[in-house]
Amino acid sequence: MTLSPTRQGNVALAAVCLSALMMGLEISSVPPVLSTIEQVMGASFRQLQWVMAAYTIAMTTILMAVGTLADRYGRKRIFTLGILAFGLTSLVCGLTQSPSVLIAARFLQGLSAAMMLICQIAILSSQFRTGKLRSRAFAWWGIVFGAGLGFGPIVGTAILMLASWEWVFIIHVVLAAIALTLSQLGVQESRAPQAGKLDIGGIITLSVAVCCLVLFVTQGPVLGFTSPAALSIIGLSLLSFAAFIVAERRHPHPMIDFQVFRVRNFSGALLGSMGQNFSFWPFIIYLPVWFHVGLGYSSVETGLALLAYTLPTLFVPPFAERLALRFQPGVVIPTGLLTIGLGFTLMKIASGSGLPGWLILPGCILAGIGLGLTNTTVTNAITAAVPTERAGMASGADTSARMISLAFNIALMGFILVQGIMTSLHQRFGVTAGESLRQLAEKVAAGDITVVERSGTLLAHLAAPYDAINTALLDGFGWVMIYGAVSACLMALGSFFIFSPGSAPALNADTPDTSKTASKRGLSSR
Repeated sequence: MTLSPTRQGNVALAAVCLSALMMGLEISSVPPVLSTIEQVMGASFRQLQWVMAAYTIAMTTILMAVGTLADRYGRKRIFTLGILAFGLTSLVCGLTQSPSVLIAARFLQGLSAAMMLICQIAILSSQFRTGKLRSRAFAWWGIVFGAGLGFGPIVGTAILMLASWEWVFIIHVVLAAIALTLSQLGVQESRAPQAGKLDIGGIITLSVAVCCLVLFVTQGPVLGFTSPAALSIIGLSLLSFAAFIVAERRHPHPMIDFQVFRVRNFSGALLGSMGQNFSFWPFIIYLPVWFHVGLGYSSVETGLALLAYTLPTLFVPPFAERLALRFQPGVVIPTGLLTIGLGFTLMKIASGSGLPGWLILPGCILAGIGLGLTNTTVTNAITAAVPTERAGMASGADTSARMISLAFNIALMGFILVQGIMTSLHQRFGVTAGESLRQLAEKVAAGDITVVERSGTLLAHLAAPYDAINTALLDGFGWVMIYGAVSACLMALGSFFIFSPGSAPALNADTPDTSKTASKRGLSSR
């Protein structure tokens, strides 16, 4: 079947956008069903964390390698394999009844998601070359991805009410089949003529570094952060990351060319990319528990409330694109991160004031607006900062940075939440500290309030144990909101500093004239 160039471009855009919709739904439709998975499978709080973290760690594991593979063997080929694998692994996720198998399937699903995501951006960059068409394509990509994110919570909640949690995963089997057909019809094959060999050393060292980092955060409270086992884990993480840097500098065709960090727009946008995952994205994992358990919302109300957090990501990206054209990404990206930080600040103020629960929604909306300003602006700035033939590498660096920071912060926010609950129960209500209190706090953080009935003597002295648990949960979320607000604001300042042409950040310290040096290497500082 032969299509006209215009029609072929539209079909390719549809394939890319549908795969982006799948990924958006997969991120935001899963958190509402985690408490159900915990009850059905008997999963622990740490296992629920790994259900989400395994997905992001897997993406990090091969993401930059996928960029190299896509450059070398063809973006359409890798994209097709990614769609097929995503559909198959989604089927496994939906059919299993074991937490361990679900975690393993989510890891494999993350590998396939990395294949899709890296090729989405590279395909758009190569198939839509003119400024107007490229901006339109990225705008649609951002809108559809935002739609998946925005409506994911209500989709997950609706599926849970009308069918069962398994269909949150199985629905992607159907979507993958449609996306696969569209990709075969519309996507043009593209490669980088100078693509190098696969960097095995970089893949292994980066994978070990990220896995050990997340393992340290999740298992540190049990092992003891200063115990020999915990120190060995974090030590291995640091050594592996150092080995990754050495491997990349010595490899003739590394997954990431460190010279690209000399380009201000690339480095500033990359920090903005990470900033979203120190605040907005990891918080969505725990947000359903806050609404449903902490504020007492019903399942439907929880789904609708989550829309306040995610729906702005649907409407803001086109506006953000226009702002970026007028004021440059160096202004829009830090502004977006500051807006996320302000949203978290408003959520903290409203949640701790004793006011009606609905007053936290303006903060949710503001955080979503900040994410909408930042997300697609970051992606476009990063891919525009390098030549088209290196779009795969740049996209891999961007998304790897996102996934590393996301995997780390899913674990860290969970740790902060549990610590906040424990501290509140111990200091406010005199509950004895110890491992039993930690286990209780982890159950509460996962949304299991019925654990009060099984707590034995731990809460026996409390006249209203359920009220104490609810207060402690809200206190714990207050800690998390403070962390999200501070992190977003610090990342905004760092991004603005790197973007600023009058600054001299460490990344460019060795280069008196960054733009000239970048131009000599074939990199654009615009």
